[in-house]
Amino acid sequence: MNTIRTFLAASLVVLTSGCMVGPDYQRPTVAVPATWQELPGWTKAQPAAEGPKGDWWTAFHDPLLDELEPQVAVSNQTVRLDYANYQQALAELRVARAGLFPTLGVTGSATRQRTSGGSFSNSPFPQNGASRIDNAGSLEADVSWVPDLWGQVRRTIEANSATAQASEATLANATLAEQIALANAVIDVRVTDANIDLLTQTVEAFREFLRVVTEQDRAGTVPPSNLVAARTQLESAQASLIALGVSRAQFQHAIAVLVGKNPEDLTIAHSSALPALPEIPAGVPSTLLQRRPDIATAERQMAAANASIGVAVAAYYPTVSLSALDGFAQSPVSGLLHISNYVWSLGASASETVFDGGERSGTVAAARANYDAAVANYRGTVLNAFQNVENDLAGLRILAEQSQALDAAVSDATHGTELALNEYQAGTVDYTTVATAQATQLSAQQSALNVEQQRLLDAASLIGDLGGGWSGVLHDPRHPGLAAPQATMSP
Repeated sequence: MNTIRTFLAASLVVLTSGCMVGPDYQRPTVAVPATWQELPGWTKAQPAAEGPKGDWWTAFHDPLLDELEPQVAVSNQTVRLDYANYQQALAELRVARAGLFPTLGVTGSATRQRTSGGSFSNSPFPQNGASRIDNAGSLEADVSWVPDLWGQVRRTIEANSATAQASEATLANATLAEQIALANAVIDVRVTDANIDLLTQTVEAFREFLRVVTEQDRAGTVPPSNLVAARTQLESAQASLIALGVSRAQFQHAIAVLVGKNPEDLTIAHSSALPALPEIPAGVPSTLLQRRPDIATAERQMAAANASIGVAVAAYYPTVSLSALDGFAQSPVSGLLHISNYVWSLGASASETVFDGGERSGTVAAARANYDAAVANYRGTVLNAFQNVENDLAGLRILAEQSQALDAAVSDATHGTELALNEYQAGTVDYTTVATAQATQLSAQQSALNVEQQRLLDAASLIGDLGGGWSGVLHDPRHPGLAAPQATMSP
């Protein structure tokens, strides 16, 4: 087997002397502001210490969120799909790495044949019309290898490694997106329950008012139109209350699907307690490049596209193939492993495409264009991330001011309804004044509830837009990227 050892030693020399064609990856820069426009002054970023991460949903202090959110990463079908894609990317990386090594095989054979006719000299068998039986055998080891002289295999590994990292970031992004969607659905259910309670109280108030108007109608102190208007107002409120049941059922079904259950398998108890509005430190824009998994996905796709250029450029260079064989062959088969039956061979071949009608140049141009597109996608993803955070911050700031104004409006509208009812019963105002006051109160209360809902949704959106629980570090210990230091996303 000395030939095989010689072959492997020569292969190692060839491998270590090989080069890698194509551009080395350089992360392009993006313009990053020093602070958010919506935040006064410059806020020091400490995302590892202060930013929402891990079980971020506990900041809402909602028991339903605490119960269901952990199920998303396990049972959500979108997350399971991206997990399978990530595992496939890791497997493809192992396939690419196999191209660095020779292929070794062992072949054994044995034949037994009968030859008839002819005249055999020095044969113990009869010579006229007789036959002879021959036995033959071989035992050989062969090795073949296409050395990666120009780095085509190594560039493929580089591309597949970046793709695997992008798949991991995509998995993290899908998990975060589905968790935010669940938080939004839970918020919608809670607000719907609160709206149901509000309309239930309104229906009771309208029913009581209808009783008063009915007594006045029997006494003949009010026109009949007042009774019809009061009954219509009550019936309209009852219809709105019933309609909320449809919305609540749809939100409940959405929650079931998000946690991987059939809609009929999940029942959510009625609760009018809204989730708490969390305080979320936004940090500075540069930390967004380290936290958001969609930015990590775009950056790793950019690195994979850059490596693909090297794979395309390597097609311009010759392909060299090495082969070796070492073993024994003997006929007859007896004494096969004797030194006199030892055989070996070494071989090498090279091929080069002289003319391809522009195929290789077109492939390289396509790879470069794909990289340019990946760069644009990366920078666009960063800009969209900045926009999303600014929108969330603006929404939270403005809605807080609107909430204060609506609280005052609800207080005044409630007091106005009480005065109108008292004045109506005293006969100093007509029914229109009461109906208007009641409609104004209900509208103000529903507007205040809608603003509170939007504040909660913006808070959940801000957590997602800031990267949620994404730490920017590959979490799978088997991930190939962990073998090398992780590059930071510099602004």
